[in-house]
Amino acid sequence: IKMPEDSGKKLTMVTCSAPVNIAVIKYWGKRDEELILPINSSLSVTLHQDQLKTTTTVACSRSFQEDRIWLNGKEEDITQPRLQSCLREIRCLSRKRRSDGEADVDAAGLSHKVHICSVNNFPTAAGLASSAAGYACLVYTLSRVMGVEGELSAVSRQGSGSACRSMYGGFVQWIMGQQEDGKDSLAQQVEPETHWPELRVLVLVVSAERKPVGSTSGMQTSVETSILLKHRADSVVPARMKEMIEAVHKRDFTAFAELTMKDSNQFHATCLDTYPPIFYLNDVSRRVINLVHRYNRHYRETKVAYTFDAGPNAVIYTLQQNVEEFVQVAGPGPRVVEDPSEHLLGSDGLPKESA
Repeated sequence: IKMPEDSGKKLTMVTCSAPVNIAVIKYWGKRDEELILPINSSLSVTLHQDQLKTTTTVACSRSFQEDRIWLNGKEEDITQPRLQSCLREIRCLSRKRRSDGEADVDAAGLSHKVHICSVNNFPTAAGLASSAAGYACLVYTLSRVMGVEGELSAVSRQGSGSACRSMYGGFVQWIMGQQEDGKDSLAQQVEPETHWPELRVLVLVVSAERKPVGSTSGMQTSVETSILLKHRADSVVPARMKEMIEAVHKRDFTAFAELTMKDSNQFHATCLDTYPPIFYLNDVSRRVINLVHRYNRHYRETKVAYTFDAGPNAVIYTLQQNVEEFVQVAGPGPRVVEDPSEHLLGSDGLPKESA
């Protein structure tokens, strides 16, 4: 949505939305904290925006005194370094386009301050990739206000690493890159969202609470203390990335599902190998893991996969034909049974005779 400048107040306003992505080959650990450069490549599936998304409005006006931001209705500190990185990078790209003589670049965005308002339609900081959708949306919306086009994943990466993968739909890899300046650490679409129409994603919200250890501090501690994490980045992930890309290309669900589960388990093993250890899964998470393995064992076929990011919430991958049955197996929580004939005790308060 783009509103033209209001002639009285000179207000330019753009609203965009961006999706959540859920990694199947996990990103955990940075080699450069400031530029947000990862120690390994990663691959994710972008979820449909009908269910999970961030919506952001950016307004730009000469009457604004300073840059301001509101997240989910509450004003936040705009001087936060990662926000500043994104603002600075987009303004820099906009200036460059203008100096290159690009006619459609709106000069207003360069000299004027911006007001940013962003909302998630799902819990923030609960391990549902809210920062990925948030920074992807911020960068995309700012780029529209300031007339910036082209490769933006390197900018959103500087807000939140996994945000670079939310700049594309479908199946997306974040190539770790080799350069110190991070210019080659970019997201790239592996296949578009139309590639595997039968694939379904179920999000089981185990807890909407803020996780006890944030991803940023958690992965920093892991890099400093986990020997397993170094082994994972150097010796495990490169081969897994190749296998996963091949599984996606071929729409091979068995290979995709098994790699997804193994990589989730190894990620959480590195969290346990961190000192002090980090616990993101809870008892309900572990019950979901057991349920998936029992379900697959029952059918002697891998029909369902789980993955967990830095939080207890389960993301389930399956094919459309399995969704209805698996959801019934997973089942709802406690409920009141309304039918009196279902009471186990009779009107005398004693157990009914079994028929």
